[in-house]
Amino acid sequence: MKHFLPRLFAGCLALALSWAMAADGVTKNQLLIGQNITLQGGKNDYGMAVQDGIQAYLNLINSRGGVNGRQVVLKTLDDDNKSSQAEANARQLVEQDKVFILFGSIEGGPSTAVMKAAIDLKVPFFGPIAGSPTLRRPHQPLVFPVRAEHREEFRALLAYGKSIGTTRVGFMRADSETGQQHLANVKLLCQELGMELVADLPFKSDVADAQIDQMVGQLEKGRAQIVFNHGSPGVYEKLIRKSRAQGLPTSFYAVNSGSAQMAKHLGPLAHGMVFTQVVPSPWERKTAITREYQEELARQKPGREFSYGSLEGYVTAKALVAALRLAGPEPTRESFLAGLSNASLDLNGLRAVYSREQHTGLNFVDLSIVTREGTFRH
Repeated sequence: MKHFLPRLFAGCLALALSWAMAADGVTKNQLLIGQNITLQGGKNDYGMAVQDGIQAYLNLINSRGGVNGRQVVLKTLDDDNKSSQAEANARQLVEQDKVFILFGSIEGGPSTAVMKAAIDLKVPFFGPIAGSPTLRRPHQPLVFPVRAEHREEFRALLAYGKSIGTTRVGFMRADSETGQQHLANVKLLCQELGMELVADLPFKSDVADAQIDQMVGQLEKGRAQIVFNHGSPGVYEKLIRKSRAQGLPTSFYAVNSGSAQMAKHLGPLAHGMVFTQVVPSPWERKTAITREYQEELARQKPGREFSYGSLEGYVTAKALVAALRLAGPEPTRESFLAGLSNASLDLNGLRAVYSREQHTGLNFVDLSIVTREGTFRH
């Protein structure tokens, strides 16, 4: 008996320690979610819009009692659009702040950096708001994107260009491993569609005006008919302005990231631009999710403009809450993963799908064009 008691105590202690580790971020009244996001101290319009949508939905859920009686609380750190800072933030959130899971970064570089930390620390990473191929291929069991990936946006833009008779393509991308993967996808899509990539435009995060001038020269020399981008709307905006100042006839297309903010900054120069969107129009009331979003954002943030960014944030937060509910009344990271092993999340008309082998999320991609009035027509 005297030998049995120490063994029993040791077993109970090990079980308690195991439960405590699994339940990081979970208390009787709270689920603490760790978020790294690009806000740049409030200067990143897109990040701020995304955060508006996320907060609007979580405020709504918390006012209704939260998830299984627990308030969903975000611990948010700003990566300043730096991948190294994003990874450091993710590690701090897990190791020091003891969050339950990681959530809701934007942009491919920072999101990939958060993913690296999540995999290393064995913590689920839900809802990266980025289209990087690294988030899905090879399959990452701990990473759960919600939005469609950039590859499907590239496909939609190129198919549209092909339909109106253009064949000569330029592609602006980050000079990084992820950018190389995007480039490989664009080359394959061009081959499939019988189009030619005539200008590959890589850039570093510290891109200077001289490099933008060089890109304009490449577009002119290659006689590119259409150009599109891999994220980084601020850099792409500079390229568009310089190209228009040089009188290039090239048509500029773009992926969804920061599209509303880019069109606003460009003003008349944005007229006729074609953008992919990974959520429905935030200004129209044709879908149930958009009607829900409009009513809630207007109630919580009167006067705040509707945008693709805030709608995507709202949808991503809605998916997060649906995933947390699947984790059960006593959530652990293991039960969170188990709940998403064969899940179809109904997001009021949109559906995000996950299985053990593939984390598809949403496959929604639409096209929009900027009118003379600066509005988006789908």
